[in-house]
Amino acid sequence: MTSAANPAPQPVPLWQPDSDRIAAARITRFQAWAAERYGAPAEGGYPALHRWSVAELDTFWQAVADWFDIRFSSPYTAVLADRTMPGAQWFPGATLNYAEHALRTAEDPARAGDPALLHVDETHAPVEISWSALRAQVGSLAAQLRALGVRPGDRVSGYLPNVPQAVTALLASAAVGAVWTSCAPDFGARSVLDRFQQVEPVVLFTVDGYRYGGKEHDRTDVVAELRRELPTLRAVVHIPLLGTPAPEGTLEWSALTSDEVEPVFEQVPFDHPLWVLYSSGTTGLPKAIVQSQGGILLEHFKQLGLHCDLGPEDRFFWYTSTGWMMWNFLVSGLLTGTTVVLYDGSPGYPDTAAQWGVAERTGATLFGTSAAYVMACRKAEVHPGHDFDLSRVKGVATTGSPLPPDGFRWLHDEVREDLWIASVSGGTDVCSCFAGAVPTLPVHIGELQAPCLGTDLQAWDAQGRPVIGEVGELVVTNPMPSMPIRFWNDPDGSRYRDSYFDMFPGVWRHGDWITLTDHGSVIIHGRSDSTLNRQGVRMGSADIYEVVERLQEVRESLVIGLEEPDGGYWMPLFVHLTEGAVLDEALRTKIKQAIREQLSPRHVPDEIIEAPGVPHTLTGKRIEVPVKRLLQGTALDKAVNPGSVDNLDLLRFYEDIARKRG
Repeated sequence: MTSAANPAPQPVPLWQPDSDRIAAARITRFQAWAAERYGAPAEGGYPALHRWSVAELDTFWQAVADWFDIRFSSPYTAVLADRTMPGAQWFPGATLNYAEHALRTAEDPARAGDPALLHVDETHAPVEISWSALRAQVGSLAAQLRALGVRPGDRVSGYLPNVPQAVTALLASAAVGAVWTSCAPDFGARSVLDRFQQVEPVVLFTVDGYRYGGKEHDRTDVVAELRRELPTLRAVVHIPLLGTPAPEGTLEWSALTSDEVEPVFEQVPFDHPLWVLYSSGTTGLPKAIVQSQGGILLEHFKQLGLHCDLGPEDRFFWYTSTGWMMWNFLVSGLLTGTTVVLYDGSPGYPDTAAQWGVAERTGATLFGTSAAYVMACRKAEVHPGHDFDLSRVKGVATTGSPLPPDGFRWLHDEVREDLWIASVSGGTDVCSCFAGAVPTLPVHIGELQAPCLGTDLQAWDAQGRPVIGEVGELVVTNPMPSMPIRFWNDPDGSRYRDSYFDMFPGVWRHGDWITLTDHGSVIIHGRSDSTLNRQGVRMGSADIYEVVERLQEVRESLVIGLEEPDGGYWMPLFVHLTEGAVLDEALRTKIKQAIREQLSPRHVPDEIIEAPGVPHTLTGKRIEVPVKRLLQGTALDKAVNPGSVDNLDLLRFYEDIARKRG
């Protein structure tokens, strides 16, 4: 046991910023400025700033609004009039417009000709769209939307890939005060309708198809079905990505975006809805999550301008699709005057290293991707630092799932030793991060650097007591501006309350297991609703995946813990093997030994079963809870929403396992 006089030694960081980098970081300048203006601590670095940001929540967010020069066209009467969750009231009385801030750089004559967007497809040839050109397109399209009768609060939808037209359509919708919502064109008709039918859009922007993996994918039949099944549509706008003529009754994109019209930005209340995002919807209709213009504006300025350290000289690339919240987050890079890189295509075409090629070709300074992509590169023995010029990349950020320790080591060894590695964690629910990137803090292997500013992130035990150094539920004990203002079609707010506030009333419970370390970092263990509880010892599934998928023979895995009626506990591990690998006794022993030695002998699986694949949500996350329900004997149509899964046939395999056990 260590005494107070002899504290435990602190772990050695994988990376830490030098004094010049710390001094140049925007968060350092913000802290000095906020100390002078708002009473923030001048000393103590990030930990002191974070403590102040949650203790003086109103003052902190007022400072953020002031630092980033938020344009309130009418003044607010308070910063946080009511901090009750759910239902916190931010900046009552204030009016503003998100799109006005996103296009503000175009007002600067010195920067109007610089690229706002860099668009890259699978040919990897970047196309620039300048700030002035983007602003002009938004002005023209917003005027046309108004001419079509679109009014503040109306919903505008996009069935679009990650292309500049999608950004223009979002910004034009926000300029009008309409509510944007989008799905990627790899979603089938049922998946799209499960989302769009809830919000009843009046306009649909759509492509004729998209390119992915070196092939063209025609979507004209899906678009025709969407038009039939969305009776509220007043207009459909055709974007000929594959060069086809506009179908009868649709409008041409080029005709709506070519007028010389100065943008008019509707000034809306702070809590006016900006967009609707959707949960994965694996066990029912996706939740339609509504976030506000002002809440997103403040949260994204803080996250991108301070935590991601983005500014006018940066180029921001995150591999994403329009069906994932990271696309909305990426577009908000425009707020900080940053050039946003849009990549439309497969992450692994023509080979696994493709994303590093995009980073090279576009001069990306912050490169965001998924933990799964990093691990795929490691397994494929990609050498990005050797094979590409990544000299402009200051940091690599990952999300979607926890980045395993081997992922940290691989990025450090194979990209560059002086590389800021930011594993971040948040959610569609807040369209932001709870914990992750801090440019002035060290990086420890397997850990997120720290909780984010203004976020009172805690780990709670089952009795609602905060714990340090132990696994607990991820909770947030004070409101964040980007928390949902409501769910669509949830008039009494019951679905919203049940989603986050059922376990600890008045406190946001996110559904992740985390550990807050004694040196201030955060470790994510996976979803708490798919927790593995063996003999009272809880463990997140992500810990199992990190160990098992380190083995060359295992492409991907899925672990499920089942409480059985007789009081027993069955924990199978499903493995999707790499080509040529065989699940024989030698490999089974190797897997069990790895878990026993590197993790816990209690969490060695009862059975290891070869699977033809691991099912995912449409945004690429492993589906654990529906598989658990299948294994418990729930019928497939009741265990999962078919439109939320990337490969429904895979689930039949797990259903068969349940039947054989049954």
